[in-house]
Amino acid sequence: MPTYTFRCREGDVFEERHSMAEVPANAMCPQCAQPAVRLPSAPHLSAAGSSAYGLIDRSARSAHEPEVVRGGLPGAPRRSGGGYTSNPLHRKLPRP
Repeated sequence: MPTYTFRCREGDVFEERHSMAEVPANAMCPQCAQPAVRLPSAPHLSAAGSSAYGLIDRSARSAHEPEVVRGGLPGAPRRSGGGYTSNPLHRKLPRP
């Protein structure tokens, strides 16, 4: 939720958090109990790009819904092979 800045007639400045759908134009000052008006302020935008936000979202999602890995490690090359070895000593090993 965004933080909004208010100033009363006495000059006291304070901040309150409200949802963007329910932003009041006035608020009561916590120090003098006088009505205070909302001050205009610049939005606090992040300098992070969409890839950074995507990484944050995937990290948060993986904490609750981890991906199941089948096979080897992701990105590792797949091994091809039928279990054949050319080492003559392996012929003496027991077979399953």
